[in-house]
Amino acid sequence: MVSRISGLLSASFLLLSALPAFAEVAGSMVIAGHGPEQHVMESLAHAFEKANPRAYIDVVWDDNSKPLEMVKSKQATIAVTGTPEDGFRSVQIAWDGIAIMVHRSNFTKEVSKQEVAELFSGKYKFWADLGGPDTKILLLDRPRNENNRDAFEQLLGIVGKIPDTTKVIAKDEKVIKTVAGTLPPNSAVTYLSLGQALEAVASGVPVRLLPVEKVEPETPTVKDGRYPLRRPVLLLSNNEPDPLVQAFEQFALSDEGQKILSESYTPLPKTSSP
Repeated sequence: MVSRISGLLSASFLLLSALPAFAEVAGSMVIAGHGPEQHVMESLAHAFEKANPRAYIDVVWDDNSKPLEMVKSKQATIAVTGTPEDGFRSVQIAWDGIAIMVHRSNFTKEVSKQEVAELFSGKYKFWADLGGPDTKILLLDRPRNENNRDAFEQLLGIVGKIPDTTKVIAKDEKVIKTVAGTLPPNSAVTYLSLGQALEAVASGVPVRLLPVEKVEPETPTVKDGRYPLRRPVLLLSNNEPDPLVQAFEQFALSDEGQKILSESYTPLPKTSSP
């Protein structure tokens, strides 16, 4: 899987040089998803429609949907995912760091990638086992069938290993409040998109993000790959040439599109022209 993802970045920017610069397009399409990308995709779609008045995009988001199946059955044109899939055109438009969040009073210094895997597999019962407080660990999981959850499990090699008894919280806002408000305050831990996590820290919520492999979870470390927990944000579509799909991909990779994406995700590093 790593090799499949690693080629997406260069493929995405090759796409830019292969397309005419912002030729206005017309038509309609549906973008489907079920992960945390809904808001940013709606913003991208709105900006794209503004630049292309004869183009219409419907963003369909449902936690119980199967976006790839919708593309296969022609119910959707693009699926937003975090994993490439054989038989689909795949274009990366951003990176999403996955942050490990605890209460601000939890003094656990850092964790390794292996420790994160073992933590969410239920191996550790007390934070003291990881150099933290002598408090029982409360795991907070995210919904199944969501891009972050799928990527988190795959990155750590723990697919199917998160205990079934773990409490699942769907919304980022709610899981952040739960980490901040659970008693004892230094017990809870969860994972979520880095953008939402950094916003919570900046706004004064009493939470902190654990360094992983001695690397702080920050936009620059996600962009250059030093932070190990990151997933690509991908647009998947059928392989048949579609000018509207290609124009939307190009827009997402443009300076304007990347600026919109940077509000929630880590934009792709710029490459030098050959």
